[in-house]
Amino acid sequence: MAYDEVLAERIRDALGPVLPDVTERKMFGGLGFMVSGNMAVAASGQGGLLARVDPAETPELLCRDFVATMVMGGREMRNWLRVDAAALEDDAALEEWVGRSVAYARTLPPK
Repeated sequence: MAYDEVLAERIRDALGPVLPDVTERKMFGGLGFMVSGNMAVAASGQGGLLARVDPAETPELLCRDFVATMVMGGREMRNWLRVDAAALEDDAALEEWVGRSVAYARTLPPK
């Protein structure tokens, strides 16, 4: 399954004006949005959004409907959540996830 191009465009809109440290990269069937070389958020090739979050916030965020730990190759990926498309129908909800993910990616050293 290819990533949702409409969702990718909505992510671009949520990112706002093009910033010099935000780039896009196709990977694993999805489209990742990188901040200073660190992946922040992605339109998943399996549908929905992949969001990189602060590990301290993960337990609280996992209590939300349509949110689960991201699993890749049978392994749970620390700091990554899979957000089902049903939780992203509202632009404000998508903007919250994108903003949270970009903010966390900005705390990481540039690559």
